[in-house]
Amino acid sequence: METGLFHVLNRGVEKRSIFMDDQDRARFVHDLYEFNDTRPAPQYSRREEMLDLRNPTSRELLVDIHGWCLMDNHYHLLLSEKIEGGLTKFIRKLNVGYANYFNERYERSGSLYQGRTKKILIQNDTHFLHILHYIHLNPLDYVDGAEDWRSGTILSMSDALAQLHSYRWSSYQDYCGNKNFASILSKELFTGVFGNIQKATEHFLKDLDIGLDTSITLE
Repeated sequence: METGLFHVLNRGVEKRSIFMDDQDRARFVHDLYEFNDTRPAPQYSRREEMLDLRNPTSRELLVDIHGWCLMDNHYHLLLSEKIEGGLTKFIRKLNVGYANYFNERYERSGSLYQGRTKKILIQNDTHFLHILHYIHLNPLDYVDGAEDWRSGTILSMSDALAQLHSYRWSSYQDYCGNKNFASILSKELFTGVFGNIQKATEHFLKDLDIGLDTSITLE
């Protein structure tokens, strides 16, 4: 069993977009729920109705999902394994299932991702205290004046915070108490350490003026 917390990420082949619109993003979030189960993945197409994430059925989880964020051409997940081999099985089901949907919808074939999914083990306290904030801050890439946030350049803190609060495609809203996709998320690990995630994120942003710690592997 792979013990510990892992930052899992993958990108589109040749850095292409893997989420073209909100339908694609909603499908991937649905897949985070649907494929997190020891049972075989169901056979369904993009035309069939997706499960209602507000009404979870009885199932055995492969992983705990502690955080996530979808960007146009890549995704970030923060996972820990619940059963032996669960991490590998979940990633395989997720990647294959979403790629099949994407290729069917856009009438394409071939690989959707650039290569093997990266699994980065969170190995120390510094990495642990950075990683959830780092994942949640990725949507700042889309904000003028905040896109250089990794080096500590944020021209408007209010614009940055507004982006985080309005961006639906991450776990940030659920951590802040706004029910978004709560059924896929395990919040206890990080709320137990940070308490109020919203306040912790704001403090983290304010401390970014010195840039991110380059001694830890964030991607």
